[in-house]
Amino acid sequence: MVGKATVSMLILAFLLLTTSVFFGNNDLRSYFYPSMSLQPSGRFPCSNGGGGGGGGGPLRVYMYDLPRRFHVGMLRRRARNDETPVTGENLPPWPSNSGLRKQHSVEYWMMASLLYEGGGGNETREAVRVWDPETAGAFFVPFFSSLSFNTHGHNMTDPDTEFDRQLQIDVLKILSESKYWQRSGGRDHVIPMHHPNAFRFLREQVNASILIVADFGRYPKEISNLRKDVVAPYVHVVDSFTDDNSPDPYESRTTLLFFRGRTVRKDEGIVRAKLAKLLAGYDDVIYEESVASGANIKARKEINDSIQTAGMVLLGKWRHSPLLGTRWLSPCQNKSTQGMRSSKFCLHPAGDTPSSCRLFDAIVSHCIPVIVSNQIELPYEDEIDYTQFSIFFSDEEALEPGYMVEQLRKIPKERWIEMWRHLKHISRHYEFQYPPKKGDAVDMIWREVTHKLPRANLDIHRSRRLKVPDWWDRRR
Repeated sequence: MVGKATVSMLILAFLLLTTSVFFGNNDLRSYFYPSMSLQPSGRFPCSNGGGGGGGGGPLRVYMYDLPRRFHVGMLRRRARNDETPVTGENLPPWPSNSGLRKQHSVEYWMMASLLYEGGGGNETREAVRVWDPETAGAFFVPFFSSLSFNTHGHNMTDPDTEFDRQLQIDVLKILSESKYWQRSGGRDHVIPMHHPNAFRFLREQVNASILIVADFGRYPKEISNLRKDVVAPYVHVVDSFTDDNSPDPYESRTTLLFFRGRTVRKDEGIVRAKLAKLLAGYDDVIYEESVASGANIKARKEINDSIQTAGMVLLGKWRHSPLLGTRWLSPCQNKSTQGMRSSKFCLHPAGDTPSSCRLFDAIVSHCIPVIVSNQIELPYEDEIDYTQFSIFFSDEEALEPGYMVEQLRKIPKERWIEMWRHLKHISRHYEFQYPPKKGDAVDMIWREVTHKLPRANLDIHRSRRLKVPDWWDRRR
């Protein structure tokens, strides 16, 4: 009897042991050698200590120490020969008279965020600068390619474009000689190219890098795509609506739909001219032609200078920022601002490419965006659901007579207020500022870079062991 009981207990113990081992819950050695039981190490075998972000602390970014002519030297022509290292203390402010160049200045604000050494603590920031490249999870290339396009011969037939080409050649030479570029093939390097024509001469030579773009309208898929690159917002050119506290915002915004901008554009933007005809005749719809020409910008600067000299404030408003300086908002500028602030919906048709600055002007004005595009990609869309505060129409829907206005009128007041409140809550993610703040535009861009790095690292590791051309690149 005792023998049968002993045999039964041994069989039961054996079954429990084999089941536990089969499902991987225990280390076999712990049954026989308790002192050899594996203990948790507290970190993953492949952990880099947080350098790549992903919940292990801020992303550690090594920024190449490029001469000033590649970045801030383009802000002031007289300072191009200054080779003083750029720091957070001597970083020149973004010019207040830069006009539309400001909307593509993402490169400047990303560089500024890495130069900032103020308070707040690294734990509150998505990315911090490191001086030792061996500890970096990503590499930032501070070449202001958008500003270079706008500065060195904006007209692509201008002989001055040779300066832009030469800067691209020079920066590629610096990168090609870097062992960190060679080590990854540039895949863990972050290069801003926010203007659609930025880096246009040699962009195919950096197509493996993480590019910071406005959209993909002028990029072949093999150069830039949503899988590896980051869509960044434009820098808004109207002032943020910081005191939007109306007790009844729906009724206080008397215009149903507002648009002010160029109505004649290329490519997908041809929809603008068609919309101008369709939206004519509505009492509560404003669709105005406005051109921000170089002459207008120059005139605006002269007004600023004369008013500052006289020390007078007439019809506009003063605005001040540590990196933007004091600037005057002329009545002309206020027209777009007031139009957005007094409208329930702001129209965003495509420009020369699927995106434009107007969308982000609407967001910071708390005017519900109405987006008309078949190809637009939006910033931070892996975290932000734009349908919670925006209305979308395809090109075909928008061009159906009466359809778009009818659909907007059907949106109930309660739904509009819900979208307006959500818009106010998320608008901070579209603010470019210095000092940088947690959750602002640059912080979110670095967060998106962190999201792209796992795929970049996968490509880096696979490329090191492949002995034949990558079979995933073959057409199937």
